[in-house]
Amino acid sequence: MRTVNKAEQFIARFIDIVGAPNVLTEPEDRLAYGYDASRLGAMPLCVVIPGSTEEVSRILAEANRERIPVYARGAGSGMVGGAVPTQPGIVLSTERMNRIFEIDEENFTALVEPGVITGVLQKAVSRYGLFYPPDPSSLAFSTIGGNIATGAGGPRAVKYGVTKDYVLGLEVVLASGEVISTGKATIKRSVGYDLTRLMVGSEGTLGIFTKILLRLLPAPTTTYLLFVPFRGAEDAAKAVVTILKRRILPSAIEFMDETVLSLVASHSPVPIPPEAKSLLLIELDDLEELLEKNTNAVRQICIDHGALLVLVSSDDSESEALWAVRRAISPSLAKIRPAKINEDVVVPRSRLPELVNTVRELSKKFGIPVVSFGHAGDGNLHVNILYDPQNKIEKESAVKATEALFRSVLVLGGSISGEHGIGIAKSPFIRWDIGEETLEVMWRIKYALDPNNILNPGKIFVPNRAFLKK
Repeated sequence: MRTVNKAEQFIARFIDIVGAPNVLTEPEDRLAYGYDASRLGAMPLCVVIPGSTEEVSRILAEANRERIPVYARGAGSGMVGGAVPTQPGIVLSTERMNRIFEIDEENFTALVEPGVITGVLQKAVSRYGLFYPPDPSSLAFSTIGGNIATGAGGPRAVKYGVTKDYVLGLEVVLASGEVISTGKATIKRSVGYDLTRLMVGSEGTLGIFTKILLRLLPAPTTTYLLFVPFRGAEDAAKAVVTILKRRILPSAIEFMDETVLSLVASHSPVPIPPEAKSLLLIELDDLEELLEKNTNAVRQICIDHGALLVLVSSDDSESEALWAVRRAISPSLAKIRPAKINEDVVVPRSRLPELVNTVRELSKKFGIPVVSFGHAGDGNLHVNILYDPQNKIEKESAVKATEALFRSVLVLGGSISGEHGIGIAKSPFIRWDIGEETLEVMWRIKYALDPNNILNPGKIFVPNRAFLKK
């Protein structure tokens, strides 16, 4: 008679909870769910795909009783290894929990499950003349739950803020299996601790979201997109600072450096001048009269800072084509080097020209490609340090360049992560940013809610230079 081992017993219990089709145990399935977009990965014991709050509660109660690690996963689009199962445990996928329960036109709210795709929600609310502003580049496949877990942002953060600014309330399953509700469908509330804000950005270490109440806005009626190439990268960065100094608040200001332009030039719907060393995509939305005034002002500011030309588009299809080019940048970088360290550093907006210069100097100093693009309007650039993993010197240089980047950003008064979170890729550096005392307070909160440390263990708090394994 074959002896049933303990792992098989656990799996059998999970099958009882969610059904056999929703527990994946084959090696290829476990491998696929063990990776995220950071290219880091590990093999979980199994993958469990619940379909309701009750099932999530039962799964966590069982896992907590048996001390089984649980790694919540949305679409696996995270860039810091936040969903990677660093210890033998279960990956809990929210893919079946993808319902939009309600879009409330009167109160400008939406009640959804964590597995709803961000872009799907945006299209759904747009049919009611409403607007969900957070727009990470992965919006076509990333989930609302994952966006909340990492505190995702996107191009429109300069005017509209980031994901945390749109979360009114949460239903959360704690490690014990207890279910709590935070927040309400009100704009104001002052009752006890703000547990909603605590949960946003917690990266699956404090609880698992099962229902999410989001704030919506009226959709903007008119939008212009400005396509502005510059002779120099610092010229573009200084133009951004000047636009904001003039009290003009575009809905997005996206920056691309010279290397990025060389990658996207061939499929840009608008020709990029060969002498361009950088480019800004500037989106403005407002009432027609004010929009015209601000567009003209931004055009003149860009010209004064050395813009080669300023093209203004109000055509939705052309604008979407330009945004598609922007969203395609990150995967295109593999044409330069097969591996990358993708950082999302952020500095005060007035220090943006210094950050752009720092990136250029890092590339020269370490002899590897270091490119930058992203959300110039809020000082948040995606700095990608490119290298060949088969080249030992390049690999070591990439690690050194990353550390040098973080040190420079902190000197500029910035932070090591604007929207990707910490996960395991940045855990060695969190102390540089927030200090030992603050990290200790965070650990006490974690321990109070998850004393057995079953929720996403090995993330945020554990020094782990995981990106060296790429």
